[in-house]
Amino acid sequence: MKKTIGLIMAMVLFLSASPLFAEAEGAPKLDTGDTAWMIVATALVMLMTVPGLALFYGGLAKRKDVLNTIAMSFVTYCLVSLLWVVFGYSATFSGDIAGIIGYFDKIFLQGVTVSSLQGTIPEVLFVIFQLTFAAITVALISGAYIERIKFSAWVLFSILWMSLVYVPVAHWVWGGGFLAKMGALDFAGGTVVHINAGIAALVGAIILGKRKNTLLVPNNLTLVAIGAALLWFGWFGFNAGSAVASNGLAAQAFINTNTATAVAALSWMFTEWAITKKPTLLGLASGMIAGLVAITPAAGFVNIVGSIIIGAIAGFICYFSVTSLKPKLGYDDALDVFGIHGIAGIIGAVLTGVFADPAINEAGKGLLYGNPEQLWTQIIAVAITILYTTVMTALIFLVIRLFMKLRVAEDEELAGLDSTAHSERAYNL
Repeated sequence: MKKTIGLIMAMVLFLSASPLFAEAEGAPKLDTGDTAWMIVATALVMLMTVPGLALFYGGLAKRKDVLNTIAMSFVTYCLVSLLWVVFGYSATFSGDIAGIIGYFDKIFLQGVTVSSLQGTIPEVLFVIFQLTFAAITVALISGAYIERIKFSAWVLFSILWMSLVYVPVAHWVWGGGFLAKMGALDFAGGTVVHINAGIAALVGAIILGKRKNTLLVPNNLTLVAIGAALLWFGWFGFNAGSAVASNGLAAQAFINTNTATAVAALSWMFTEWAITKKPTLLGLASGMIAGLVAITPAAGFVNIVGSIIIGAIAGFICYFSVTSLKPKLGYDDALDVFGIHGIAGIIGAVLTGVFADPAINEAGKGLLYGNPEQLWTQIIAVAITILYTTVMTALIFLVIRLFMKLRVAEDEELAGLDSTAHSERAYNL
């Protein structure tokens, strides 16, 4: 009996030391804690588009264009939800072709089963988490085009832009493409989401031309405040969720996000207060968004001091990009998508190369920690994103123009798109 027990123990020890057994031990395993957190994070990011962004933009629009503005966010979420599972996920995250695009072997989620994993979470959960990022990126752009773009043109633009701009850029940065191989850092979407959307907003606003009435006259600041608060709340899923795990890095991204946002809101408010002698709720909300945007690429790379500095800079600079730069250059970015998302996205992406702390995340080491090359890499990634998005957005508008008019008729714009495009009204005018 003793010899038998000894033989069994020897076999167990042999197997546990063998390479085959070690490989099985190291294989990815489903983590229920990570999975639970990522389900919550995904729902939070979905909340950012509908209702968060929809209410934020809807409250800022003119009374006669509220429903049309909200509808643009709603339809975008629906379109991207379909396109992402058809081909977007596969082209972004399934392998890599020359650093440019992924394979199309997972169209209609072929091979994505209930048991397949992405790290420690179900792959299907990773699919929908990334879907929510794609949806809000496209929806963000709509704020620059409201009150004059035809709804049909917006639908076609959303389809083409997600396919030809978002998917490639997301692959370059997150899907193993050439920017990832270069070492560009983007924790939750500085280049992929905010610079991408901000530049598209600027290019499209210039091509569309100015509205007949370019004054920003929010119809309901209460809706703006509610929308901004929902965005802040949902952004914790956006940034902390990008750790794709329930761990200390997610918690660090969470506190960095909250801190930078609060500081940016204060930075904008005090700047506005000093110049106009009046702090405004709209200014506070705008500063909040600037802070959320700027910390996004850095959330999982910087320490708390870095997040404070990034927030302070973003609130201050974005105030002037909205109040001074836009009037000086004369473009009609209706809801300041470029002035806030584009500018703050650039600030955050570049400063990630300065403040990335290897003690927070060993994948990132910035200028202040002895790696000046990281700053240069960030600048190159920003420049490439700007160039590609500028060219492709312009081409997409030119193609759409071949098939339909981009702008509504002047009488429709003056009457309001709620009634002329949808035969609906949010208010009894």
